[in-house]
Amino acid sequence: MLRIDAISYAVAGRPLFEAASAVIPTGHRVGLVGRNGTGKTTLFRLIRGELVLEGGEIEVPKGARIGGVDQEVPASATSLIDTVLEADAERAALLAEAERATDPARIAEVQTRLQDIGAWSAEARAASILKGLGFSETDQGRACADFSGGWRMRVALAGVLFSAPDLLLLDEPTNYLDLEGALWLEAYLARYPHTVLVISHDRGLLNRAVGAILHLEDRKLTLYQGPYDTFATTRMARLAVAAAEAKKQETRRAHLQSFVDRFRYKASKARQAQSRLKMIERMAPITMPAEAALRRFGFPEPEELSPPIVAMESASVGYGGAPVLGKMSLRIDQDDRIALLGRNGEGKSTLSKLLSGKLDPMGGRVTRAKRLKVGYFAQHQLDELRAEETPVEHIRRIRPDEPEARRRARLGGFGIGPAQAELPAGQLSGGQKARLALLLATIDAPQLLVLDEPTNHLDIESREALVEALTAYSGAVVLVSHDMHLLSLVADRLWLVEGGRVTPFEDDLDAYRRKLLAEPAPKREKTKAARPTAKPADVADLKTALREAEARVAKIEALRARLADKLADPALYDGGKARDFEALQRQYADAETALERAEALWMRAAERLEAAG
Repeated sequence: MLRIDAISYAVAGRPLFEAASAVIPTGHRVGLVGRNGTGKTTLFRLIRGELVLEGGEIEVPKGARIGGVDQEVPASATSLIDTVLEADAERAALLAEAERATDPARIAEVQTRLQDIGAWSAEARAASILKGLGFSETDQGRACADFSGGWRMRVALAGVLFSAPDLLLLDEPTNYLDLEGALWLEAYLARYPHTVLVISHDRGLLNRAVGAILHLEDRKLTLYQGPYDTFATTRMARLAVAAAEAKKQETRRAHLQSFVDRFRYKASKARQAQSRLKMIERMAPITMPAEAALRRFGFPEPEELSPPIVAMESASVGYGGAPVLGKMSLRIDQDDRIALLGRNGEGKSTLSKLLSGKLDPMGGRVTRAKRLKVGYFAQHQLDELRAEETPVEHIRRIRPDEPEARRRARLGGFGIGPAQAELPAGQLSGGQKARLALLLATIDAPQLLVLDEPTNHLDIESREALVEALTAYSGAVVLVSHDMHLLSLVADRLWLVEGGRVTPFEDDLDAYRRKLLAEPAPKREKTKAARPTAKPADVADLKTALREAEARVAKIEALRARLADKLADPALYDGGKARDFEALQRQYADAETALERAEALWMRAAERLEAAG
């Protein structure tokens, strides 16, 4: 049981928690929600003991292992599968002890514990998790250094899921995942056997993967049973009751104050006036949550163009060499709302870049309407904001002749207030940066808006505001997102990007979700275009990786030999030892599977070293 008892904590004099309490029973899966900046990540750090409470207490079961993803995996020569296996420190320590232990009793304890934690099937479990997060079998044998930071974040997530801590703390885990990875994670968390506390603004995950919502608001914690939609309904009902009570109280207060104002100085009524004044003072104020008003997005109205605004005839696109996508004959009208579906690496972002003019077609024809303006938002654009410039300076650079009041009005229309407008972009929160990037993408009133994962770093209220803005927007929208809720509310057409083609998907999003969860990911190489890579590992690192792979093969072979000796012992087949025999058989089968995988990884390490010369 995780018990949070009357905790208090402040940052730079601003209180985040004041006598906040909550109890989360063991084995429950809970979503932690609240507006950006209210202290959700800080609560995780307090639970882990990284920060010291100013008051109250946080109690975690004795001996419970707490796990979370704090930063990306380093760019090393270690393979992805080995990196994930190393995340389970207990398994690694027990395997090392099994090699050197001599005391028979201790050997039995170690072997029993290894059996309990499923050590012999560990590689299969690690591979399954990596596959669910988008890594092919070939990827799993490659070095971490071959992958970009966003992909190494997925490896870090795979590591903590593999280690299966007693208390799993996840902070926006879907931010680095595509739709397929997010759906896989939902299903994985829904059957996770221990306690989960996850910060998320993804309504799909909060509806399908958790059974309760912990709401952080006004420096207090409130636990609601049920998924997010149930929480939202319950909370709205509570707010409606509080609003009605506050209105009733205000009417009563005004009536009493009117009597006081009229008769305070009249001798015959002075006592009654004083009595009513005391009644006003005794009235406990009914306060509504101190939330900012819903920050709406103000998209400018685009000029209307004749359809189609974009037409493709047998178009192909790529990055040199073979096209990523080909034979595309598609059209977009100004009233279209299109969601791009497809597994990671199939070319959704490539198509987005073609539509936005970031890539030229390699073949065929792409015709755009005259005067067509395109707004393009992609995750990496948050990194392209000038860290030293304030939001006002960003607008001033683009609109040098525009009045200052108009620039600030633009920022206000995207929920960036006067205080944030004067802060350097590097000091803005992720949500504020996303709002600024959206403003820059739409500032020219484009007729076509291409949005590649626009909801990362936006809280739930901001996502709802984005839905409203896109619904009211009179231009075309092309969306790539892992947020099923956003797609279901905005998109009225679905395009499936798969196998180098783009075709209409005639079914609905629920059918696509079922399709993804039912089908295994295709076994294929990812294109360089689909995955940015880091600097390759040097020869020394590759030699180290090869030695580690060889050592793992030797270790598993030795383990298999020991299990074979035990299975060959005649005493095992005496009466009453059937359970021991079955356990040894399972261990031997797991060892065989692990050996096959280890040998495959060893071959890949040898091939990489040979290729490096």
